[in-house]
Amino acid sequence: MYFYIPTKIYSERDCVKKYAAQWTALGKKALIVTGKSSAGNGSLADVTEALQEHGVSWCVFDETEVNPSIEMVMRVRDLGVAEQADFVIGIGGGSPMDAAKAVALMIAHKDKGAEYLYEKGDDSALPVVEVATTCGTGSEVTPYAILTIHAKRTKSSLPHKIYPAYALVDGKYLVNAKRSILVSTSVDALGHFIESYINTNATDFSRMLCEYGLGVWSSVKNVLIGANVTAEECDRLLFASTLAGMAISHTGTALPHGLSYYLTYEKGIPHGTAVGYFLPGYLAQEGPLVRKKMLSLIGFPDMQYFVAFMHNLIGPMQADEELITRAVRGIMSNEAKLRNVPYKVTEDMLYQICNMAY
Repeated sequence: MYFYIPTKIYSERDCVKKYAAQWTALGKKALIVTGKSSAGNGSLADVTEALQEHGVSWCVFDETEVNPSIEMVMRVRDLGVAEQADFVIGIGGGSPMDAAKAVALMIAHKDKGAEYLYEKGDDSALPVVEVATTCGTGSEVTPYAILTIHAKRTKSSLPHKIYPAYALVDGKYLVNAKRSILVSTSVDALGHFIESYINTNATDFSRMLCEYGLGVWSSVKNVLIGANVTAEECDRLLFASTLAGMAISHTGTALPHGLSYYLTYEKGIPHGTAVGYFLPGYLAQEGPLVRKKMLSLIGFPDMQYFVAFMHNLIGPMQADEELITRAVRGIMSNEAKLRNVPYKVTEDMLYQICNMAY
């Protein structure tokens, strides 16, 4: 059995301040990578107050793109080098947290150009602290960073593995999040569970995380459809997301994530929503025993109920035939995603997965 996750995870109320003495000891000046929402949900204030209390200086980049690009990462790298930052803090959802890892890599390799992001080699990076404020990506506990590659009109994960030093997980930052963000990011977490479970790299330990985590996710899934979300439910949604991140840190993702990148780039469809379109089709390709078990864990008696729930939650897919053809052909040439699927993938199968999204 193989299980490795070097990130120190604190999942509780006010953990940013409660454990500040530990994570602020990583350096003398922090580069904070975030977006505008962190000022409104209290996460940025908690981080900067903790830094100030422990005598650590900081600089802030708060214009992270929704799907961070290579070009943006290099701009922030230059800021970090100029400010002599010696550790990086990502605050937000997957975009700032992924960007923080990429920036930490490039500051540590400040003599390298942007091409190094997608070159295999030395994974050394500045220490990274991640403060999650959405309930989907699990980036606070994974070694992955996914960037937009404009030249290829898609997104792709870096070959470098950059585990955060600390993950600080506090559901209070989700309480005032927009419903659309809660829905999209929660569906992303569901995708992580399904794609990690149905995966060539799955182990008993990674499936243990999926089985327990799907129970947590299922217990609060109905609040995503119209109900008011309490602080306790936000805690559970974020906890599920972190568990899902721990699972994919060992397996990676598979076909739904790979297909989703084309929709997100070309149509601007939020990442989690785009992933969600392909989840019923991906699950439908599994054998009946595994499919039944997965549906039971998610809280549905059969595929019909699951498809209806997903359509009610995120609606039918908005993508034309040309884009789907491009996505299918892209996946067929994506060896990394194909390796993660525990059965032979064909173009016809991919079209079947896509057709279930309409």
